[in-house]
Amino acid sequence: MSSDYASFAARLKRLDRALAALISAVSSLGVTSPRAQEWHALLTNKLLPQLELPPLLVVAIIGGTNIGKSVIFNHLAGENASAATPLAAGTKHPVCLVPPGLDDPALLQRLFEPFELHAWQSPDDPLSDVEGNQMYWRTGTRMPPRLLLIDTPDVDSDVVVNWARAKAIRQAADVLVAVLTQQKYNDAAVKQFFRAAAEADKPILVLFNQCDLATDAEYWTQWLSTFREQIGAEPELVYVVPYDRPGAEEMRLPFYCVGNDGRQQIGQPVDLRDELAALRFDEIKIRTFRGAMRRVLDPKRGAPGFLQTIRTAAGDFAAAAKALSAQEMARVDWPLLPAGVLVEEIRAWWDAQREEWSRRIHGFYRVLGRGVTWPIRVAWGAMAGENADPLATFQQQERTAIVSAVGKMFDELDRLAQVGNDTLRPRLLRLLSGHARADLLMRVQAVHENLPAVDEHYREFLRGELDAWRQANPRAVRFLQSLDHMAALARPAVTIGLFFTGLHFAGDIVGQMTVQAAGHTAGQLATEAAITGGITGGGEAIVSTTSEGVSRAAGRLFLRLQSRYAQERAHWLASWLEQELLGSLLSELRQGAEMPSSVEFVEVERLLRQLETRD
Repeated sequence: MSSDYASFAARLKRLDRALAALISAVSSLGVTSPRAQEWHALLTNKLLPQLELPPLLVVAIIGGTNIGKSVIFNHLAGENASAATPLAAGTKHPVCLVPPGLDDPALLQRLFEPFELHAWQSPDDPLSDVEGNQMYWRTGTRMPPRLLLIDTPDVDSDVVVNWARAKAIRQAADVLVAVLTQQKYNDAAVKQFFRAAAEADKPILVLFNQCDLATDAEYWTQWLSTFREQIGAEPELVYVVPYDRPGAEEMRLPFYCVGNDGRQQIGQPVDLRDELAALRFDEIKIRTFRGAMRRVLDPKRGAPGFLQTIRTAAGDFAAAAKALSAQEMARVDWPLLPAGVLVEEIRAWWDAQREEWSRRIHGFYRVLGRGVTWPIRVAWGAMAGENADPLATFQQQERTAIVSAVGKMFDELDRLAQVGNDTLRPRLLRLLSGHARADLLMRVQAVHENLPAVDEHYREFLRGELDAWRQANPRAVRFLQSLDHMAALARPAVTIGLFFTGLHFAGDIVGQMTVQAAGHTAGQLATEAAITGGITGGGEAIVSTTSEGVSRAAGRLFLRLQSRYAQERAHWLASWLEQELLGSLLSELRQGAEMPSSVEFVEVERLLRQLETRD
């Protein structure tokens, strides 16, 4: 075996293993396994078993019902190896005759993998109604070296299982002897069977059986022309056999070669067994290997077509995953965290930066400042009509947003259940059964009631943003620290000024912009809302380091922090909905969508490219 041939054999073996892994991996995508397809059967039943076997030629006698296949087989075998019967579909299991020296059950089992091999006992063995794919074999003393001869079940039998058995033999065979008659040369099942063989470039010998040599000579050329056109292949040689029942029973039927177009004049009978033995074994073997490989590598009906089917299914899964994304279906206008809550969080961060003595002094003035500004805050609240607790109002707004998001999600699920693909529909109908919507709303509202207004994750983000600003603006920080130490008595006035300028301006800006939860708009706003000013007094004074002014710096700061807050709350809702409603469905869909980039898929694709290059 040459190194090139050994490399080819090794790649085919790796392809077989990679395909097995891929077929297993894609079972959840609803992709039909290719094991029943012609290209895969040629790979497993023809190419792989014969790559390392001794050079031999498998010749199969194939045709429809009641056309004398077993009679022809026995004549070629030189003995009564397969019982001939006038009953339709008599041969139910194939019979294989092997020459001396190839009578190795292990070798034959590798060659005929789909079958369970049994030693031949009598000509009646292939007529048995035993279930399963049986093959009966024996050594044929008159068989030429390296030639295996097979009698097959009918390809047009009413017994459907016979089709599969004949198909498996066709895939393993190197040469097919198509036994035809006046009644069977144009039979649809027969033509379909041999068309598949022609597509795999298997050599076909045509044998017209039960002919009237005197009157049918002008017709078998027409039969041959029709058969040839319908299967799309030229036969290697054509033979005719006369109708002679006594001759058939006594195994003395003559075989006449009429060329490859059926027009050659009938001469002396030929020994078809010798004709088969004279076939160019190596040439035919290479040809059938190449034909099988072309079928395996066919872009539409071979392994590449199987990969394309997976890509299409993965696209459906990706579309389904996108449509069912909780992030998408939870896209809703989220309420903004009250400014006062943010002020308290910023104040806590600034207090942590102070020395102990400074923290105590400013704590005293903070209380004093609140007392001084209390009448103003009360008056402002009366004018604005904001008598309710801002945090309570905010939480109610969040509940409204949650109800809206859940409703939107179920509406989308309802729509997808009606128009979605076969992958989605049965899963969605299970999700929507019963009182799913009401049950989910009850559970999410219970979880929300126990959700803190500001969690530690958001505080970590806020502190990180402020710490980053502090490191990036050391001069401003030193200035603010000096101001923090020196202007304690001015703090109440600064607090009042911020209330009327910075915070009010921030609230005005935020109120005019819709922050889309978990959406692109929020991401854009968060990016734009850079910290451009400084913070002192725990949020009670903001000093801009640019020409923007106090009010605009405060507005941009609050917009950034509130936008991020909205994103995190919407992310919490989306994650909860994904876990509680969609369960493992999204995970399955995403896994299916990523199949074309999986290790199994990439490996099969790589091996096919290598084989295509070599071919």
